[in-house]
Parts: sequence; structure tokens; C-alpha cells
Amino acid sequence: MKLRILLFSLALFSSIPCFSFEGESGIRIYDLRTEMLNNPEGINALNPRLSWKIAGESRGLHQIAYRILVASSAEKLASDTADLWDSGKQNSSETNGIQYRGKNLQSSQDVYWKVKVWTSNSEDTWSTASHWSMGLLYFKDWKGRWIGMDSLTPSDRDEKFSKLSARYFRKTYQLPKQIKRAKAYIIGLGLYELYINGEKIGDHVLAPAPTDYSKNILYNTFDVTDALHTGENTIGTILGNGRYYTMRQDYKPYKIKDFGYPKMLLNVLVEYTDGSSEVLRTDNSWKMTAEGPIRSNNEYDGEHYDARKEMPGWSTPTFDDSSWTNALYVLAPSGNIEAQMTEYMKVVETIKPISITPLKPDTYILDMGQNMVGWLKLKVKGSKGDQIKLRFAEVLNKDGSLNVDNLRDAKSTDVYILKGGEEETWEPSFIYHGFRYVEISGFPNTPTLENFKGRVVNDALEESGTFETSNPIINQVYKNAYWGIRGNYKGMPIDCPQRNERQPWLGDRPTSAYGESFIFDNQKLYSKWLDDIRYSQKSDGAIADVAPAFWMYYSDNMTWPGTYLMIADMIHRQFGTVAPIQDHYPHMKKWLVYMRERYMDENYILTKDSYGDWVAPPATIEEGRGMTGNVKHPSKIISTAYHYYFLQLMSKFAALTENHNDISEYQQLALKVKKAFNQHYFNKDKNSYGSLTENILAIEFDLVPEPKKTEVFNRIIHQITKENNGHLNTGVIGTQWIMRCLTENGRADLAYTLATSTSYPSWGYMVENGATTIWELWNGNTAAPNMNSYNHVMLLGDLIIWYYENLAGIKSKKPGFKEIQMNPIMVNELNYVNASYNSIHGPIVSRWKKNNKKFIWEIRIPPNTSAEVYFPTKDLKNIKENGKPIAKIDGIELKEVKGNRVHLKLVSGNYILSSEL
Repeated sequence: MKLRILLFSLALFSSIPCFSFEGESGIRIYDLRTEMLNNPEGINALNPRLSWKIAGESRGLHQIAYRILVASSAEKLASDTADLWDSGKQNSSETNGIQYRGKNLQSSQDVYWKVKVWTSNSEDTWSTASHWSMGLLYFKDWKGRWIGMDSLTPSDRDEKFSKLSARYFRKTYQLPKQIKRAKAYIIGLGLYELYINGEKIGDHVLAPAPTDYSKNILYNTFDVTDALHTGENTIGTILGNGRYYTMRQDYKPYKIKDFGYPKMLLNVLVEYTDGSSEVLRTDNSWKMTAEGPIRSNNEYDGEHYDARKEMPGWSTPTFDDSSWTNALYVLAPSGNIEAQMTEYMKVVETIKPISITPLKPDTYILDMGQNMVGWLKLKVKGSKGDQIKLRFAEVLNKDGSLNVDNLRDAKSTDVYILKGGEEETWEPSFIYHGFRYVEISGFPNTPTLENFKGRVVNDALEESGTFETSNPIINQVYKNAYWGIRGNYKGMPIDCPQRNERQPWLGDRPTSAYGESFIFDNQKLYSKWLDDIRYSQKSDGAIADVAPAFWMYYSDNMTWPGTYLMIADMIHRQFGTVAPIQDHYPHMKKWLVYMRERYMDENYILTKDSYGDWVAPPATIEEGRGMTGNVKHPSKIISTAYHYYFLQLMSKFAALTENHNDISEYQQLALKVKKAFNQHYFNKDKNSYGSLTENILAIEFDLVPEPKKTEVFNRIIHQITKENNGHLNTGVIGTQWIMRCLTENGRADLAYTLATSTSYPSWGYMVENGATTIWELWNGNTAAPNMNSYNHVMLLGDLIIWYYENLAGIKSKKPGFKEIQMNPIMVNELNYVNASYNSIHGPIVSRWKKNNKKFIWEIRIPPNTSAEVYFPTKDLKNIKENGKPIAKIDGIELKEVKGNRVHLKLVSGNYILSSEL
């Protein structure tokens, strides 16, 4: 059958719930993936993992067997000649991460594959063909030499506020024969743009993804067959600075890593129709110049572009490069060469500004209407030499001027100098900004909204979830989270996009990443981040607080480096793959041993913590006025609680990786830690461990002795309702667990109160005060500016998880949603929830609504899965499916009636369940 991608959509922020399912007949196999890539060019894995999805409307549809064919050509695959691998018929329901086990694959090899599945409805179906190509698998496969220029030009500055112009390279080749296939393999550090015959290759930006270049560097692969032709061809590249040439040169060298000047290595493998081939490679016959229009590019400070220095046709054969010099050989970076296995960064959206306001003569304030991450594209007509300055910020002062206090010393300014004459358009190449407002000065005439477009830039991850409720505060917080999360995806998860930091702090993401996975397919991004964390590990086991370790912070604490374990667990839970745990288990174990040997005392208390419950809110908004959020309160109770939690995770990981001898060691130590935790920290008179965060951790990590759980939870309720007047007072640590803690222990109503509050401190308070992303601080509107980002995600905690798993009722009961738990909470104030999540098996949908007379719940369960469904009624006879009693419906099994819920098991399919209220 013909391959067809299943199209599924649900309005993200529609005003009313939409109840309808798209129908389709027959069985489809779709979304074939190789190594979980959306662009499977240049795979470095010798045994890639293959995945697919099944679609069909038959209830209970599931795979009972599969057969994979892998061939060296499309023609062989079409004739079912699997010269590389024939898996044979495998009696298995598995569709995710099947490891290739065929013949050894070679560098640059093209590979074609398809899968046949046998299903429960007696159908067997072939997918259409899919393809991947191998990368350059070995160091010696790379030909040529690294080229660059390890020095400054007269216009460059090597200092705190560095200024380094972009380097341009070009080389013309004579290709004498008809071309069959051509692939380009490029490492351009820090960032590159690749051109062939005057055309940019690819629609990506800011490539490659950043790494600690002393440990590993990433290359990208492109099929450039259509860009080349018989005869003369010119390859051109532009190198920007990125994270390679440090943004604060000669500033705090003890803290900030410096890797050197931009450099590149490029191979283009050209195959001819007569069977011959050649490799076009970088060497010192290439020409270069640093006198192009990009005069400086610095992630913190912006890009300076002088259009008067443009070089029309610079990457075409007819260009005169006689004024250019020969490229220089430079020392190769020390990091391992690896293929980039994550999505590229791209311009994912273009938005229009909502207003432009005069501030003073020749100065205007542009409002994008949304705190966004990316840059401006401008359109202008003026005289040669006119200089436009664009300065970016998140907020305004009371007088309407730009407030840049929270940027620290980041200049966040772009400069464009006109060449004059006709209308000009421009957008930067090697920087990005976090901003809502732009101060525009030097515009040659009166600027209008039509002169500017906002270009939204982030990793081009597939959006995997939609979510909407009847509560506008929840919807706006969700939208704010959406903008904040994607804006901080920059080849790694960064903390903020605007000030002179933009670092991948581990402590920001341990639980946030879990929630993010419902909105974006972030498996590849976070798998790459696990590698970054591993590369940050010292030989003794210590792990950095920031990874890649651009900043040399090794503070040794449980909560920040422990993110390593929590991210691996999230990937296993949400995406059903154990590979990251297998790959990283030895390094996780090494870190935990390091922490235990160095910081666990004779009483089994883990004595080292660095940050405590980071950014807990001041008691009142006024009390926090002018206060810095950069205050650390180290806590042994937090580090000891997390030690116990991580021992539980490691016990689970040991079982998954068949390190069975480790399990008893973890479990025995955990018992000792739990006993010590209660002996040292439990106050029997108050039935409390201390703060709200400390009590939440004790409950959530199962540290509380069974007879005392009710009393401790009651203490949590008292702290929220009485001591905090119905508010949380948790920082980063407590907020990661608070919503689930309340809900799992019977107080979903109080969780809902926190989720919908608009008074300080709350997510709704941010919304009420104009936020369009998530603030770094609960009191972001009154705090001191030195640590006060208006686009952070760390305070989301487990809120997004709660939205999907508890409000919508979409939760993975078995890894990868092989079995789904659907148990939405019911709160009186909420009338409907519309949610979807595109799991590795296909779309899961939960749409429920209630009114005074009826409750309706529409459910989609993807093929090859089942769901444990908890219907909110105690009257089994009251439940109908499409108007019929469920006892007469195939695919619905009654498990039990317990309290106000009827527990059902549903096979895959679409359902409309209803009951009278």
C-alpha cells in the first residue's frame, strides 16, 4: 500500500472544544525513521535503530509480526532483494528502535529499507521505501586539511567585548563528467553557511549545534547533487564565531573556555555516472578574505553588517578573487568528530510587529507583541552609508524607553549600513536575540510596521502536543510555556536567550524536560544533551553544573548534576528507548560513587548541596523589590533526599541494563539513607521535615514512614493554605514536584487553585503582569535586574506534566506509551479539556467536556497500544459508548468500580464515552 503520513490536528487555542475524529480505512505504515532522525543524512551509528508507526481505524489493531528488508539500492529493495539485511519474520509487536543487524555498513553508503507488518486483523502490509546514508565513520575518511586564519585582521578586537569579522572561503572546481550523486560533509566552527554556485545549501541556520569543542565537534551532511553540474562549480563558505570564538574574549579565562579562531573542514564526495568518484576537499589552494560585509558577530552583542562591502557573486565561478589570500592551514580541534544527530536550527516562524512608537527624534520603539527569540528582518531604502541600529530588550521603562538592565553587559545590538540605491533587505546570519521590543535609530525615513518582520529561531523540533481548557489563565500560561520552551532550544537547552549567559544549566531542566516532551518531540535534543553532560565529566566522576561546559562550574551537588539521571529516565519513560540509559549507566554510577565517597558522612547524610531551593519567592512582592534572586541556601536535607531518589533510579537502571549485581547495593544503601533521613530531619511534634519543599520531597520520594504520610501531607496542606494564604512558596526544587504531590494525594482542587491563581506568587501572576513567556523569578516585576530573565523555563516545574497527565489524562503507564493511563482529574471550575499527544505509536487524544447534564469524553488510542481508562462516575450502567451501553461494545473491558471511578481497559481505536451527571 502507498505510504501516507497520517495528518492529525487539533486547534491549539480555539475558543470552544472541537469533537471530531478523522477517519481512514485500511492499514497504513507511516513515519519511518532511522536513528530517530528527521533528516537521515550522515548517520554515524554502525547499527542504526529503525522505527515506524501503524495507522488504521480497526479497534484493537496491533502488530503481531514484522519483517525488515535493507538493501544497497532502491532498485534492489523494490525487487525485495535485501542484500544488506533481511530480518526475517519476527513475531513481535515492537515498532520502535529496532537495531540494524545486517552487513557492515561503509562510510558514505546509501541504504534503503522498508518494513512489512502483520496485524491482528489478518492484514499484512508493506511500507513504501525509506532511506538513510552513512556518514564519514572514521577519522581517516576525512580528506584534506583544516583551514582558517588564527589571527586578527586590522579591524578585529580580541578583548572582553570581542569583535571578529566573518571569514569567507571559496574554491572553484572543474567537474569533467556527468554527476550521479554528490554529498557535502562540513564542519564549520563556530558557525557556517555553505554555498554552491551562488545558492545557499539548506534552510538551516546557526549550524552546527554547539558542543564543548575540546571534547567533540559535530559535522553536517547534505545531498548536493542538484547544486552541482558538469563543468565549473564554486563552493563557498562563511564562518561565524558562535560558541567557538568565545563571546567574552580575554574575560574571566578561569571561568570561560576559549577554543580559538573559526576554522573549517569540508569534503564533497562526487560520484560520476561512469562509476568513478572524487573528493573535493579543503586545502591551502582555497581563497579566503575577512573583508566581507559581516564586520562582527557576537551572540551576546549582535551582528554588524556593512552592505557597502558586499561581494556580489562571491560563491560563483565568475567572481574575481584575485584580492583574496590563500587559506591557511590551522591546527585541528581536539574534540572527536561526530555527526549531528539532532534537528537543525531554523527560522520556524515569521511574525509581524504590533506597533511602532516614536520615542524621540530619530528613535522608535517596535513592539513584537510577544517575547520571542531570533532576530529582525528589515526592509529599507536609503542613501549609501546610512546606519541603522537595532537594540533589543524584553521590557520597557515607564517612559517607554528600552530597559536593558537585565541584559547585564550584553549589548544585544545589530547594526546595518546601507549600500544605497534600491530597496534593501537584510537579516543577520550568526546571532540571535531574546526580545519583545526593539529600539530603532538611524532609519533613513519614517519606519513603518511593514519595514520589519520577526524571525523566530530555534531547533526545528516537531510539535507533538496540543492543549486547551475552558480556563483562560491555564491556556495563556501554556502558551507562555510554549514560547519560552522553544525559544531556549539552541542545539542544547539554554537557561535564557537574552543576557550575557545563555548557558545550558543542568538545574533548569530535570523535570521541565519531561513536561516539554508533551509539547515538542525533544528526544534527540535531550539525547544529545546527555552526551554533553557525559563529556563534562571529570576523570574522578565530577559532573559540571553547565553542559557543554562552556563555563567551568563544578560545584558538586546532587540536584544540578543529578539531572543526568532524570533526563535519561524521561527519555525512557516518554519515548520507550533504553539506549540512553545503556550508554550512560557507567558514567552515572561513577558520578554517584564520587558524590557518596566525597560527601556522605558516617550517618549516611549527603552533606553537599550548592543551591538549595533555588529562587524561592520572597514572602511578598514588596519584600522582594530590588532583591537579587542570586542567593544560595545549601540544604543537606535536599541533597540527602535526592541521594535516596537517585538510588531508586539507579536500581531501576541497573535492572534495565542487566547490571543485576548493582541492584542490591543500591537498595541496601537506600534503606540506610532513608533511616538516616528520618532520624535527622523528621520533627515528630510537628509531623514535618521543614519547609514546604522539604515536605514535598519527603512525600514524593517515598521517604515518609507509612504511618506518618497522612500527617506530613496535612502539614503540606497547612503550609499552602494557611501559612502561604493559598499559594506556593517553592523554588526550582519544590516546584518540580508540587502539582503531582497534591494531585496524587487527593488534593487536585488545591493544585488547580495554584495553577489558576493570578496573585503573587503564581504563574498566573506573571500573565496578569504582561508576561508572554515564563519569568526566571516569581517576583520578576520587582526584583533586581542582575538575575532577572523574562524568558526562563525552570519555574514551570511539573506544571506541564500536570496539564497533560492530570488535567487531560494522557500518561505513559509503560515506557513509550505502550500502555496508556487516562485518569483526568475533575474540578468543578473546569468545563472542558482538549489535548493531544503524538506518541511514538501515533496520536493519543483526550477531549472531555461537561455541563449540567452530561459528561462526554472522546478518546483516541493509537494502534499497537492499549489504555487503562478511569471514567469519572460510580455508576457503570450510566456509561455509554456512542450512545450504547459499554457492556455491548467490543474493545472495552471492565476492570473494577472503585469510589467515583469506573476502571476500564480499552484497546486501540476511537471512542466517544458519555454519562449523565
